[in-house]
Amino acid sequence: MSEMPPLIKRSLVDQALEQLRLRITQGAWAIGQRLPTEPELAAELGISRNTVREAMRVLAFSGLIDVRQGDGSYLRAVADPLDMLQALSQCSLEHARETRQILEVEAVGLAALRRTEQDLKELAIALDDSSGHFHGDLDRYIACDLVFHQRLVDAAHNPTLSQLYRYFSSVVGAQLRQTLNVTPRRQDIFDRHQHLLDAIEQGDAERAKNISRQMINES
Repeated sequence: MSEMPPLIKRSLVDQALEQLRLRITQGAWAIGQRLPTEPELAAELGISRNTVREAMRVLAFSGLIDVRQGDGSYLRAVADPLDMLQALSQCSLEHARETRQILEVEAVGLAALRRTEQDLKELAIALDDSSGHFHGDLDRYIACDLVFHQRLVDAAHNPTLSQLYRYFSSVVGAQLRQTLNVTPRRQDIFDRHQHLLDAIEQGDAERAKNISRQMINES
């Protein structure tokens, strides 16, 4: 039986990735630092330049390194977003609720202090859209509800927090779907969305946080 070079090659690339990721997590290079050249890495790892090149492409795709043509490769991050997505996919319902409280409750508190008139307009539009689908198709309602909650977080005007919540929104959607599949949708719980928006409009951070906390605990 003939050998299968592509599979052997992929195995070598995986080994190279493991070694490179290990060096990154151990702090071999600082963020923004130029990495060794492909020939230097090939010599250090004891593998071919082609294998190193493929491994570097994977790291660039996952956002860990920035490849600049004619200049070299630079370390962009030390945590792989794909690892985060994998962890999120395995998140339990209780851990999802805890994480959502940490992210969302504090975010709405900031939103009450920082929101703009444009934020309020976009939140009102998103809430109206969500209200129109509350008694309809579940997936459509959840999609609309996630838009509203993302805009709540965006109104905090913290780009890092907004990006974290975008990663986490898939877990929020899964949590809502699991809950609403077994319990009826209650109008009084949905009405708290408007109460939350009112608190944000009035700049009442503590009230906004309390309402958000209640909503999460009941979802």
